[in-house]
Amino acid sequence: QVQLVESGGGLVQPGGSLRLSCAASGIIFSIYRMGWYRQAPGKQRELVATVTNGGNTNYADSVKGRFTISRDNAKNTVYLQMNSLKPEDTAVYYCNADRLRVGIKINDYWGQGTQVTVSS
Repeated sequence: QVQLVESGGGLVQPGGSLRLSCAASGIIFSIYRMGWYRQAPGKQRELVATVTNGGNTNYADSVKGRFTISRDNAKNTVYLQMNSLKPEDTAVYYCNADRLRVGIKINDYWGQGTQVTVSS
């Protein structure tokens, strides 16, 4: 049974920082691309950042320079360090694990989400 369990969300003031964690089980973590997505009220879920099994990263333009995604294969965990947070970063953040083969997604798993609220 695959489980992705997020933690680290909460309420933070604008300009503050949070670190999200996602612990994975039930998969061979090291072969999966890991990612963070977010969904704000009334909006579609959007990509925040991904990190491939080789360590290549990709970020949404809105978070470049502020957020950093990283992974620890020994701990089966992916992190999202969020700095200089803005009110528009408020959303439920979801952890994702997927595998692609010839550009086609062959596995796709999601966590339950963790709320991040940026407000004074």
